[in-house]
Order: sequence, then structure tokens, then C-alpha cells
Amino acid sequence: MGQRGGSFRAARGAGRARGRIGEGNGNGNGNGRRFARIFLSVLPVLLIVLGLVFDVLTPPGFTGAPFFTAAPLIAAPLFAFTTTLLTGASAALAVLVLQLRNGSSGRVEAVTELVTVFTVAVLALLINRVVRRSGEQLASARGVAEVAQRAVLPTPAGRVGGLHVSARYEAADADAFIGGDLYAVQDTPYGVRLAVGDVRGKGLGAVEAVAVVLGAFREAAELEPTLEGVTRRVERALAREGTRRDSLDSVEGFTTCVLAEVSPDGGTLRVVNRGHPAPLLLRADGKPEVLAPTEAALPLGMGELGDGRYRADAWPFPAGSTLLLYTDGLSEARDAAGAFYEPAERLRGRIFPGPEELLSGLIADVRRHTGGGATDDMALLAVVRPTPGQTARRRSVTAVRRR
Repeated sequence: MGQRGGSFRAARGAGRARGRIGEGNGNGNGNGRRFARIFLSVLPVLLIVLGLVFDVLTPPGFTGAPFFTAAPLIAAPLFAFTTTLLTGASAALAVLVLQLRNGSSGRVEAVTELVTVFTVAVLALLINRVVRRSGEQLASARGVAEVAQRAVLPTPAGRVGGLHVSARYEAADADAFIGGDLYAVQDTPYGVRLAVGDVRGKGLGAVEAVAVVLGAFREAAELEPTLEGVTRRVERALAREGTRRDSLDSVEGFTTCVLAEVSPDGGTLRVVNRGHPAPLLLRADGKPEVLAPTEAALPLGMGELGDGRYRADAWPFPAGSTLLLYTDGLSEARDAAGAFYEPAERLRGRIFPGPEELLSGLIADVRRHTGGGATDDMALLAVVRPTPGQTARRRSVTAVRRR
């Protein structure tokens, strides 16, 4: 969230040269993963074949036993119990056939070799059972995490207060469905109110802080007539809960957040930015506008260090425009050269049929930019003010795990 150095500005041009969203095929990583999967699927058989070839082509003092023992060990964590059993049996059978061929089946060394391969095959079956059981437990834990994700970050309706809405949450951790990023959409008597934020920290403490922020926002959004009042209520809730719970750091904890409000007639957009990346207003012609605050403000949880005033900036929200709010997992994503992802530049000139297509294209482009890796979670919220006569579209929220 700090300022970027000159080296990253210099790399910005290189990032632009790579193309905007939708340009380039981005198939290199996908092809590499497919090749890796195919290679692993045939590796046990390949090892047995290599053992046979090695034993036949080398003098009698050499043996292909290392290849035969490795085959079931490779199969154990990758395949089902039956496949692992067949691999171990095939390896032991190959050793026995070679010993009969060489006339060495009665020797001590040959018996030791056969017993070794058989023992490793049995151990591979035990490893397979342990891995499968662990996988079932992990799948159960992931199912619980998905339920928690839906409870804390429920799926927003595709149409809220006359606006088309879509949200995405992409966790950097392959085993996590939710972390410290948050979003919320709520239709209120004062217009549609939105929030996107990023809680400091990781783990369950961050998830707990997310729940506090979202709970306070949903209540305040219905009761407070101004966006500034909503902000104050959320800040007070964080401070109050921080003194009650050890997991919420009342001294060093903070939450960067953007709170926005679309007026009941849809034509005006008001934004309070508390130390968060500035939203983008994407006009119908593809021209992006960064909604930077007129005055910098500290994150939520640090209000006592400022003047206590929360000023909302106002912008027109023309029909056909899209408001894009996001966390720094998007704007601080880097490529191999260390260049930051520039959402305004990457989206310039791009026109999407709706918010879902926008977020899908954006996530795919970030993956191309980073080479498929990420170090931070990413929450995205897109809100479209439709043009007259534009039909409603069903939207959903997806939690995506990195592989």
C-alpha cells in the first residue's frame, strides 16, 4: 500500500507492452501443468520399464531393484489403492521374472532383493491409505471453509436496487477459502451501499475482524443517513470489539476500507476511502477513471490518530458505467520482473457485457501477469448502472483456490 519506486514505474511500460485484458493466450502454464499430470500418471510404469531395460542391458552384477522399489512409492500418494496394489505386484513380478531368466532366484542376494521390493510395496499400500484418509479429512475441512465463506461473505444478488452486481473472492492460500478481505452490498433507504476492505493480519483473527466489520456495516447502512455516519459506526465497532477480544488487536490492528453509496436515482456516487486502493469508474466507452480521494485518510482502527472527520467525495455515475472496487491483492500483484499490476491501464479501452465478465477477465489477466501465483488474497466487487432497457443478469460469487 506504499508508494512505488522508480524501478516499478520503469517496469510499467513493459507491463503495458505485454497487452491488456483479453490479449495473449496465456496457455504456457496450463500446458505445463497438463504435461506434469501426464508425466506423473505414467511414471510408475516408466520406472518398471526402466528397471527391466537396465537389468537386461547391464552385466549380472547390476540390478534394477531401485527402479522397482520406487514405482509403488510413487504410485502411493497419486493413485487409488487398487492401482498402487497393481503397481507393487507388477514390480515384484518383474523382479521374479528377471531372476528366473538369469538363473539367480535361489541366491541370497536375489531373495533379499525380492523381499525388499515386496516390503516396499506393502509400505506403499499403507502410505496410500494414510494419504487417502488425510485427503478425506482435508476435503471435509474445505467443505467447512466453504460454508464459513458463504456465511461471512454471502453471495450478493445479481440485481440490487436497480444495479447489476458481481463479486469474487480469490484466496492466495490453496487450502483457504476466506481470509482478511471483505466485500458487502446492501440496498438501503439511502441508496445502494457498498464496502470493500482488507483486514490487517491473517488467520482466524482476520476472519473474526471481517465478521465484525461486515456486521457493523450492515447495521449502520440501514440506520445512518450519511456515508460518513456509517464509517463512524464501523470504526466504533472495531474499537469496541478490540477491547473485548484478544484475537482483535486493539493497538496495532487496522482495516483499509472503501465505503461507497449509489444514490437512489442511481446518478451520483459517493465514496469514503480509509487508506484503501482507489476504486475505478469504468465508463461505457471503456475509459477508466481512478476515484482518488481529495484528502488522504487513515485506515479504520486508526481514527484516533487523525482529526476524526470522514469526508465523502462525490462523482457522477452515468448509465452504462461500472464501479470496480478491489483489495490490494489486485493492485500489488507482481510479474516475474517485479512490476505491479495496473488495473486502470489493463482495463483501458476494454468493454464487457456485464460485471461477471469483467471480473472473470480481470482474474484471468492477473494470473497471466503473475504467472499463476499470488501472495495475497483478492476481493473484487463490480457494480454496473444499466442503461435503460438493459435486462437483468444473474450473478454469483466464487471462491477460487490457487493450485
